[in-house]
Amino acid sequence: MKITSMLRYIGVLLRWRKDRDRAFTLLARFGAWILPEYRFTYPQMTWWHDDRFNAYLRRFDEYGHFNTHRRWMLVQLMRLTETVPGDTAECGVYRGCGSWAMLRMNGKSGFGRIHHIFDSFEGVSAPNERDGEYWTRGDLAAGEEVVRDALGTEGFRLYKGWIPKRFTEVADRQFRFVHVDVDLYEPTRASVEFFYGRLSPGGILLCDDYGFDTCPGATRAMDEFLEDKPEKMVALADGGGFFIKGIGVARDAL
Repeated sequence: MKITSMLRYIGVLLRWRKDRDRAFTLLARFGAWILPEYRFTYPQMTWWHDDRFNAYLRRFDEYGHFNTHRRWMLVQLMRLTETVPGDTAECGVYRGCGSWAMLRMNGKSGFGRIHHIFDSFEGVSAPNERDGEYWTRGDLAAGEEVVRDALGTEGFRLYKGWIPKRFTEVADRQFRFVHVDVDLYEPTRASVEFFYGRLSPGGILLCDDYGFDTCPGATRAMDEFLEDKPEKMVALADGGGFFIKGIGVARDAL
């Protein structure tokens, strides 16, 4: 019976696919049946039709990907730091999608900012007991040449190695925006410990993995570090979270 109902839903959806509202309603009902806890997003988002943003996603084969909302938020949050002094950094670059956007926005600012990239290019490190069972060492590995091909040759410096081994090479720099995407407790904690004191007032640290039940270690690392700080993580609905240096926020939302 369930298979018959599913096929009937799919058939109606295909007939209605040009009627967005009716198709979406049917899709939401179908989704609620298959995965009741899933929360759908309204499809009337104007940013879905932003040509430059969609071209960026397609450049990295992420159009329609689950990361779409997080890529949009990265770009929007960077706009808040346009006049904040300092460089940018990314810890965990994967194939370079996030760094490409950060480099692009650095170039548009006209302040001669440098983008600093830290990655082992061997995937995630070995998880510990704080990280759960989702990850294994070597997941999400992407080669250094993949990133260099994606980013070109100007505006960035690349530091190959396990975090935090090479952080000392930028100890004298200040930062306006830092993107941490390393999934696990130890490298997340090392990243926020290092960059917190080097964020300019008004600078933002965005943790890509915050709030994911697949990344309990990253969430714990951020919350533990900020426990005695005025800043607290602001969780994003799409996944991830951020804080603004020097801006205190309520400890709890509700």
